[in-house]
Parts: sequence; structure tokens; C-alpha cells
Amino acid sequence: MSFKDILVFLEDTDASVWRLDVALSLAERFQGHLNGLAVAEVANIPDFLPGELVRRQQEAARRRNARIRERFERRLAGAAVGHGWREVDKTQARETVTDVVALHGRYCDLVVVGQVDRSTMDGTLPADFPGQLALMTGTPVLATPYAWRPTPVGRRVMVAWNASREAARAVNDALPLLRQAEQVKVLALTGEGGIGPHGDLPGSDLAVHLAHHGVAVEAEHSVVRDMDVGSALLSAAADFGADLLVMGAYGRARMRELVLGGVSREILRSMTLPVLMSH
Repeated sequence: MSFKDILVFLEDTDASVWRLDVALSLAERFQGHLNGLAVAEVANIPDFLPGELVRRQQEAARRRNARIRERFERRLAGAAVGHGWREVDKTQARETVTDVVALHGRYCDLVVVGQVDRSTMDGTLPADFPGQLALMTGTPVLATPYAWRPTPVGRRVMVAWNASREAARAVNDALPLLRQAEQVKVLALTGEGGIGPHGDLPGSDLAVHLAHHGVAVEAEHSVVRDMDVGSALLSAAADFGADLLVMGAYGRARMRELVLGGVSREILRSMTLPVLMSH
């Protein structure tokens, strides 16, 4: 598998420009095709508002899409990758923006989106938008932080491992990046009650599997309390100098082992580096 078809969801923000740079760099690295997607959406329009006011807001949303497209095409001009543009006007449709992005995401190898800035949320996107997409698309989702400047992604990668189906899916989806990484660390987090299905050396079996794929990998095991999982992951990623975190999205929590599903929202709320999620 390789990332030959990449979709980037774009908004009219500075963070969206940085996100486009990341998506373009990946498309160039894997000699893939990059599609940009914008969705014209009007947030929270009460039914009692005058029709003319609603129409003005709808037209403003369409103009916003036009600005995003112009920025996309200007950035891709002269790029050595194939690219295309997708634009959806759902100002009168019942589907959510998440529904629209998820549908388009099913026709690609990777969806690149951004962390939702909770301080500027307007109701068009849920706070855990990347995680919901991972559930809905069947495609890996790469989320970039909103308070972040683009740096090369995938040189030093941390894998959050808990022996769950979701984590295994994320690892396999991330293999194109893991193979090219300079260093990969498998971090096996277990609860205080025991190591569950991890084996006697948590993370070592996955490290052996990745080594068979030519990945430069090491394994580490850490014991944490459930409430500390999100901060433990981000702290460990910072200590390792990771530029990418790979993890499963929304697994099922259990008492005796640590499963990352309950941590997905915390990571999406506090992320300090790009996160690749799969379900």
C-alpha cells in the first residue's frame, strides 16, 4: 500500500494553508494525486430569519469556497503531482460537513484534516472531527494541530500500542510512512492492573513485525493510570522528538488493560503534533 490518492479538507484559515503544505509534501513523497475539498456551509441559521438574510449568508459561504479554491490552485501551480478540486455546496442540504468529507474520504488512501480550534468553533464541525472521520470513512485520517507550523512529517514516529484491533489497523495503514521513517518507537501503555494481551515484553511483538517490513524500530513499555493516558502519550512523543503519532481511534475501554479508545478525544483536544488515526 502507498498513499497514491490523498484528500485534504480545506477551510478559510491560516491553519488550512499549513495543512495543505503537509498534504502536498506527502503527495510529492509518494508520487501521488492530491485532491482539495471545500464545503460551503452556513452554521446555525434559525428558521425564523428572513429569507434574504439567509441567502446573503449562503452567498458568503460560496465566496469563501472560491477563495479557498484560488489559494489551493495557486499553491499547486507547478507542483510535480496530479491534483484536482472538489467543492460541495450544502447550504441547503441536510448532510453535515462531516458526512460530506467522510463520503469523499472513501475514495482515497489518506484524508488530511485539521484539529478543531475550540475557541473559534461555529457549529459546522464537531470538536472530535478527525476522530469521527476515522470512524466513518474506513480510511486513515491525518490530523494536524491548529497551533502548529508545518514541519516534515514522518521522520520520527511514535506508535501508541495497546494490542487492540484499532491500533493494529492504524499501524498497518501507517506502514508507508513507517518504512520511510528514520526512527519509530512503539510505546506500549498498560494499566496498573497488568499487561493483558501485550505479552511478557509489551510492544516487542509489534516491533518484530515492523522490523520484518524494514522499519527502524524500538519498543518501550510504560504503566499509567487511565486518566493519564493522553498526557502520557503527548509527553512521551515530545521526549522522543516525534513529528507524528500513530494510534487507533475509539477502541473499547476495559478494566485490566489500557485501550486507547477513551483517549481519542483527549488527544484531539490537546494534540501538539500531527496524529494519524484509524478505526
